[in-house]
Amino acid sequence: MIDNKKVLFSGMQATGELTLGNYLGALKNWVTLCDEYECFYSVVDMHSITVRQDPAELRKRARNLLTLYIAAGLDPEKNCLYYQSHVSAHAELAWILNCYAYMGELNRMTQFKDKAAKHTENINTGLYTYPVLMAADILLYQADVVPVGKDQMQHLELCRDVAQRFNGIYGDVFTIPEGYLGKVGAKIMSLQDPERKMSKSDENANASIYLMDDPDTIMRKCKRAVTDSLGCVSYGEEQPGIRNLLDIYCACNGKSTEEAVKEFDGKGYGEFKMAVGESVVTVLKPIQERFTQLSTDKAYIDQIIKNNAEKANYYAQKTLRKVQKKVGFPERIR
Repeated sequence: MIDNKKVLFSGMQATGELTLGNYLGALKNWVTLCDEYECFYSVVDMHSITVRQDPAELRKRARNLLTLYIAAGLDPEKNCLYYQSHVSAHAELAWILNCYAYMGELNRMTQFKDKAAKHTENINTGLYTYPVLMAADILLYQADVVPVGKDQMQHLELCRDVAQRFNGIYGDVFTIPEGYLGKVGAKIMSLQDPERKMSKSDENANASIYLMDDPDTIMRKCKRAVTDSLGCVSYGEEQPGIRNLLDIYCACNGKSTEEAVKEFDGKGYGEFKMAVGESVVTVLKPIQERFTQLSTDKAYIDQIIKNNAEKANYYAQKTLRKVQKKVGFPERIR
């Protein structure tokens, strides 16, 4: 707890481009959380290199992601927005926690199995111990809550298990984090395969809307979105494509599903898709404009990077020093 506020930690990888799903599902809802929580939002660039990256491209994407955090409404004075790689305590704590996580636990991680299947030429140790680094990310800041999707829940459970194991040996060292149970953002699915989540890494260019897509591209992708042959706009399991477009429309406009279905009663899919596209363009326009403005102010972004790294390091080192003392490392002479 910091200044009588519970601590919240989350982050996004600096790979690919943020999608509409990333914004409506997470980033949009992060904006209001600083009123209730002390928030740490990391650009998790250390996690990113479990898959081979072009160095120059990774640096560019990391900066763009941090800039998008701000453009989307995260105030860098109220939230700690920082690069994971700028806080060495993440790696130092991860090594210690590796010695308290069990092989059997890591062997059960389904995300490792999925990623290993996709990257058979590069099944590296970092990919295997990824969940331990994620545990270090969370535990460094004594996070009380962590917004996690279904695909990351298994990692949070591992984090809790390792923290409880460590506390059982050394006393009350780590806060045991809970999954964030507040307002949940819309779960946005692929425009081309509405049974799967919209993804940064989808190979089909028409499957995802990216935050920096221009209006024409957004409209084209919405027009090409998969629907069905039923010909009516309703929110049913038998119409996953229409259901997904309704979720997007409602998330962008703040309308209920019932209101949206009533609005498009008797109207065709073409008109419906146009309305969805226009609502997305309207939501993304101010973010894009703010991003462009921020990107030209190098000194401002550099200062935020410096200040927020200092803040993150301050809190991370408090936890790390405590852990180092507990495990018996010699005290550092300062």
